[in-house]
Amino acid sequence: MAVYLKLLMTAFLWGGTFIAGRIVAQKAGPFSAAFLRFVFASAVLMMLSHRLEGKLPLLNRHQVVPIVLLGLTGILAYNVLFFLGLQSIHAGRAALIVATNPIVIALLSAYFFKERLYPTSFMGILLSIIGAIVVITDGHVTHLFQQAPGWGEVCIFGCVLCWAIFSLIGKSLLASLSPLVTITYASVVGTAGLAVPALMEGLLRQLPVYSVRDWACLVYLGLFGTAIGFVWYYDGIRKIGPAAASQFINFVPISAVLLSYFILAEPITISLLVGILFVCSGVYLVKRTALRRSADSRHP
Repeated sequence: MAVYLKLLMTAFLWGGTFIAGRIVAQKAGPFSAAFLRFVFASAVLMMLSHRLEGKLPLLNRHQVVPIVLLGLTGILAYNVLFFLGLQSIHAGRAALIVATNPIVIALLSAYFFKERLYPTSFMGILLSIIGAIVVITDGHVTHLFQQAPGWGEVCIFGCVLCWAIFSLIGKSLLASLSPLVTITYASVVGTAGLAVPALMEGLLRQLPVYSVRDWACLVYLGLFGTAIGFVWYYDGIRKIGPAAASQFINFVPISAVLLSYFILAEPITISLLVGILFVCSGVYLVKRTALRRSADSRHP
C-alpha cells in the first residue's frame, strides 16, 4: 500500500512542476532552466545517497550505457523539450499530452518485456485518460479539436516518448541498483550534458534577472519534482512494474488543477470531481491487473 501512496504523492508533486515550469519558462531558456533544475536535484540526490546508501556504488560496465541513456533521455532531452513546450502552450494542455504516457509505456512494456495486457488494463488506461481529458478541458472535450497542434505540442509529446524510454530502461537497472542510486547517477549525467548548452544559451547573463519566485520555482522543480518524485516513481517501477506505476501519471493534471485552487483560488468544478472518479477507477483496474500478473508469475 505504501508504494501506491508514494506514487499518488509523486503525481501531486509533478502537478506542481507544470505550474513552476510555466513560470520559469517565461524568463529562462530551456537549457538554462533544465540545467539549474538538475543542479539542485543532483546536489540533493548526492547528499541523500551518501546518507542512506553510505556512498554511491561504482557502476559495472553493463550499467554504464543504460545510466548514460537515462541521463540523455529522462533528464537532458525530456527537460529541454518540457521547457521548450511550456514557452508556447499552457500548462494544462501540456499535462493533457503527458496523460498519454501510461498507454505508451504499457504498449512498450508489452512489446519489450512481454508483460501481458489484460482487458482490464486497457479499460483502466482508457478510464484514466478520459478522466485527465475531462479535468483539463473542464468537461468541454470538443475544445481539444479547436486548436491545431503546433511546435509546443510536438515538444511535449517528445517528453512522453523520452519518459517512456526512461521508465523502461530504468526497469532493467533496478534489478541491480536502488532507485535512489539509479536516479542520482542519471541526474548527474544529465546535468553534465546540460552544462555547455546552458552556458552557450546565456545562463550567466540570465541569472541576475531571475526573481525570488523564479528561484523558488527552480528549487521546487529540483527538490520535489525531481529528487523526491523521481526516486518514488522508480521505487514504484521496481515494485509494481512500469505499466502499473505509470497509471499514476494521470493524477498529474488533477493535482495541477487542485494546486491552482489552493495557489490561485480557482474553483473546484464538477468536471474535476468527475475526472477524479474516472482516474481513480482506472488506477484501481490497473492495480487489480498488477496483482493478477503477480499471482500468475507465482503460479505458472
